Amino acid sequence: MMPFQQRKGCVLEGSTRVTPSIQPLLQPIRNMNVSRTMEDSCELDLVYVTERIIAVSFPSTANEENFRSNLREVAQMLKSKHGGNYLLFNLSERRPDITKLHAKVLEFGWPDLHTPALEKICSICKAMDTWLNADPHNVIVLHNKGNRGRIGVVIAAYMHYSNISASADQALDRFAMKRFYEDKIVPIGQPSQRRYVHYFSGLLSGSIKMNNKPLFLHHVIMHGIPNFESKGGCRPFLRIYQAMQPVYTSGIYNIPGDSQTSVCITIEPGLLLKGDILLKCYHKKFRSPARDVIFRVQFHTCAIHDLGVVFGKEDLDDAFKDDRFPEYGKVEFVFSYGPEKIQGMEHLENGPSVSVDYNTSDPLIRWDSYDNFSGHRDDGMEDGNKQNTNSHMSGGLEDQYGRPDTHWLS
Repeated sequence: MMPFQQRKGCVLEGSTRVTPSIQPLLQPIRNMNVSRTMEDSCELDLVYVTERIIAVSFPSTANEENFRSNLREVAQMLKSKHGGNYLLFNLSERRPDITKLHAKVLEFGWPDLHTPALEKICSICKAMDTWLNADPHNVIVLHNKGNRGRIGVVIAAYMHYSNISASADQALDRFAMKRFYEDKIVPIGQPSQRRYVHYFSGLLSGSIKMNNKPLFLHHVIMHGIPNFESKGGCRPFLRIYQAMQPVYTSGIYNIPGDSQTSVCITIEPGLLLKGDILLKCYHKKFRSPARDVIFRVQFHTCAIHDLGVVFGKEDLDDAFKDDRFPEYGKVEFVFSYGPEKIQGMEHLENGPSVSVDYNTSDPLIRWDSYDNFSGHRDDGMEDGNKQNTNSHMSGGLEDQYGRPDTHWLS
């Protein structure tokens, strides 16, 4: 297959089309017959990132019938090449056919284009390391349907994880992982995914010190008003999640075009936040029962050490590539160590042109893309976000690959 490239049609590694410049990094699959039907009918990416880590990725738009057929052929190939020595990590939605096709599957799925919980990243790395160290013939298969950013998070995290205790002879593997991540994942990944890889690396190395103090969020300030209406301006509202559970919904702020240079959404008393946080800012369309995502940002409170945190456009998921969000735009978070109103913040009050609708009982406002995060296969929920927030391990592997020590996240 042609690694590190998403293409129309699929080419499994071991066929004749292998990029010469990357050939030394790959282990050819001997005696593999890839059907012409399979090559012509899917957009499968199968890459040997290292000799023992295989990435298998399908686009979210893959035709269901072809997708099922290709799942079977990939399973046949893996069994032919690796026998019972491969362990599949499913990073996307749970599907019964995946667990039926493969003897050993660990379910670690999370929503497409999002980052997993910091503890989940640690659990994945621990399970990978345990399996690879159990037998020199063991290999890991990372399965994903959707944006390859999910695979990138795991590859980058494991690169840092293995670096802590790895021997010098594994330097080539780390180089291959680094090359794969930087060349082919960073350009398509989300800012929050890169942020969590940075968190994980910093916590492992000690360069990021743990913050165990409670944080209370009081203000979210959007500097630079996005243009989501035909005459400019927008109608933003916030949804805040802790561990993927909704904990706050703001009113709808009506900001006419060119009337404001910033808008402040105030939460009083302050909202206590701890752990993995997702803040999603929507635009409620005028006279239309629809909403758009303005920006999304994920962070972990253990890495927040300042009471004022600013995310530039390049740090905001979705917005970083959206022309409707101004280039100079940024989002500021104001925290404190208690719920009481912060004194001296009167300058943040919005001007008279900004009105707020607190009718948050509107189903459009309350509708939550993560409500049915059941872990079963995606059936078209908004943003493809139908998933299980917890790691599930099938095939009787939970005891063998238990959760690692994550005391540094508590």
